[in-house]
Amino acid sequence: MEWIRLMKLITFLYNGRERVGVIGKGGNVTPLASESLNAMLEEKGWREDAEEKAGSAGTIPFSAVKLLAPIPVPRQDIICLGINYMEHAEESARYKKEAFGGERPFAVYFSKRVNRAVEDGGYIESHSDLADSLDYECELAVVIGKECRNVAKEEVREYILGYTILNDVSAREIQTRHKQWYFGKSMDGFTPMGPWIVTADEFSFPPKLAIQSYVNGELRQDSNTEKLIFGIDHVISELSAGMTLKAGTVIATGTPAGAGMGFVPPRFLKPGDVVSCKIEGIGTLTNTVR
Repeated sequence: MEWIRLMKLITFLYNGRERVGVIGKGGNVTPLASESLNAMLEEKGWREDAEEKAGSAGTIPFSAVKLLAPIPVPRQDIICLGINYMEHAEESARYKKEAFGGERPFAVYFSKRVNRAVEDGGYIESHSDLADSLDYECELAVVIGKECRNVAKEEVREYILGYTILNDVSAREIQTRHKQWYFGKSMDGFTPMGPWIVTADEFSFPPKLAIQSYVNGELRQDSNTEKLIFGIDHVISELSAGMTLKAGTVIATGTPAGAGMGFVPPRFLKPGDVVSCKIEGIGTLTNTVR
């Protein structure tokens, strides 16, 4: 079946029950037996199961379901790449009033705690009692499909389930105050993700995809994932050399220039603002600040 090549994996709400499924050709939803996407990845033959059920009487019209984040509750903190586009490295240094030497010899890794990821159409919590410099970061997120350890660069593609969009919402003054990024990026409602995971076989490797963000319809970020300083093969190979990456691990690959802190003066988010993150071949993730 041709649709299975472009498999969109989703988590959705239907009749009060959270379920996992795929969007098939024609846009209908095929529910799968697994209780969650994390659980599905531990099961053998899930893809064959999806193919067998495609077009069956059990499909649900897309209009009848409510999309949730594809992995609403990640098993582990999301692994993030910091300043992984050169132009964003420049604007970050400018915002922090630091000298920028133009070199990034090593990748910058940090983690982002997620209580529950925010779905497409959901709300970004402003935490206005704590933060007054709320920022957006559109990122290509890689989802690991099977447990990996000591993976060579040339084998990385075999371990990737697919790709989704992640908005790495950040409270800039909290990052600056604490001299690290964990708290300022990990507040509840700071991880919009979705709208689905598109399986890796739809893309060449490494994927070279246009990546953009808009605030209230205004284009803010506009780049391409081919400009990553440290590519997906490098990142997964390097990380797996020292840690086990479990199936379902989400890796956010970094954001291009055009974040709110990069403007002079900075252009941070406020309640009511609508942020749309768009990546070629995946779709658009749109959320409102409240």
